[in-house]
Amino acid sequence: MFDPRDPAFLADPYPEFARLRAQAPVHRHDGLGLAIAVSHAAASAVLRHRGLGRIWTDASPAEQFVSFNLLHRNSLLENEPPVHTRLRRSISSAFGRGHVERLRPTVMKLADDLVAKLAAAGSGDLLEALAQPLPVAVISELLDVPEADRPRLVPWSNAIVKMYEYGLPEEGRVAAERAATEFVEFLRELAGRRRREPGEDLITDLLNAELTEDEVVATAVLLLMAGHEATVNVIGNGVWALLRHPDQWQRLVDDPELMPTAVEELIRFDAPLQLFERTATEDVEIAGFRVAKGEKIAALLGAAARDPEVFADPDTLDVGRTEGTHLGFGAGIHYCIGAPLARIEIAAALAALTTRLPGLRLVAEPERRPEFVIRGLKNLPVTV
Repeated sequence: MFDPRDPAFLADPYPEFARLRAQAPVHRHDGLGLAIAVSHAAASAVLRHRGLGRIWTDASPAEQFVSFNLLHRNSLLENEPPVHTRLRRSISSAFGRGHVERLRPTVMKLADDLVAKLAAAGSGDLLEALAQPLPVAVISELLDVPEADRPRLVPWSNAIVKMYEYGLPEEGRVAAERAATEFVEFLRELAGRRRREPGEDLITDLLNAELTEDEVVATAVLLLMAGHEATVNVIGNGVWALLRHPDQWQRLVDDPELMPTAVEELIRFDAPLQLFERTATEDVEIAGFRVAKGEKIAALLGAAARDPEVFADPDTLDVGRTEGTHLGFGAGIHYCIGAPLARIEIAAALAALTTRLPGLRLVAEPERRPEFVIRGLKNLPVTV
C-alpha cells in the first residue's frame, strides 16, 4: 500500500491508484488507519451514504488545541444533521443574497490585473503572481477584510490545513494551533465591528442569520481555508497540466467557449483535495466492504477522478471533456457551498492567462508540496 509521505508517490500517485482500483473498489490502508474507496462509484457512495458522517473528534490533548477544536466543532463541514441542516440553511441564505454574482466583475478584474503585472514582469512564479493572491483577494472582498490585514490570512490558512495531513510533526501541530488562535481573535474583533456597524459583506449576513459568534468565526475560517487552498491548487496544478499538454493549452487559447469544461477537467485531472474522511454511525457496507460503527472510511477523490468506468481515457487531459462528473467538490450534504465562487475564480484566472499570455510556457519543473491530502505545488516558474 502507498506511503503518503513518499516523494515518488506524491510526484505521481495515479498509477498506484489505478493498480488499487484494478484489485478492488475499497481497501484497508493500515498506515492511514482507515479504509479507502478508490473507484468512482465507491467514493461517491462514501460521500452520500447517510450511515457515514463527519463526526468531529477533538485534536488532543484538548487543552493544547482549544482554538483549532473550536473552529472545527462549530464548522459546517464537521457536523451532521440537525446541526448541519441549520448551519447550511443559514449560510446558504447568506450566500443567496447575491454575494457570488456581486463579486463576478471584481474577480475578473482582479485576475486580469494580476496577469497584467506578470506580463509586464516577463516571467515569475505563477503561484505567487496569480494563484495565491486571487482567491485571498476574493475572500477578503467577500468578508470585507481590511486591506492591512489581508496578508495575514494565507499564513494562517497554510498552518491550519497542515493538521489534515497524516504524521504531522509536533512543531506543525503547535503552529496550527497558534494560527487558529490568532485567526479566531482576529475574526471575533471583525465580527464585533460588524455588529456595531453592519455592512454589505458576508460576515454581516452571517451575524443576521442567527449563527452563534463561534459559528460565524468557524464559517469565515472554513471559507478562507477551503476557498483559498482549493482554488490555489486547481490553478497551480491545472496550469502546470496545460503547459505540459500544449495542444490543450492551445485549444483553450483558440476557443474560449471551452472554459466551462476546461475548469471541470482541471479539477478532475489533478484533484486539489485527494481524500475526504467519513465515520460510520452504524454498520455500513460500501462496494461489499464492511465498515463497522465507529470506524473510518475515506473517499480517495484523486483515484475516483481517474476511474475509466466513468471517464474515457482518464489519464488524458481533455479540456473539452463532457462525460462523467468529478467529485472534486464533494457530493451529498457536504457538497462544497463555495463551488460556484471557486468556478468563477478558476475561469477568470484561465481567461486572463489565455487572453493576455497565449505564449505562456514553463521555465523549469515546479517543486511539489510534500503533502498528500491537499495536493499542490510550492511554485510554478513561467515566462511569457
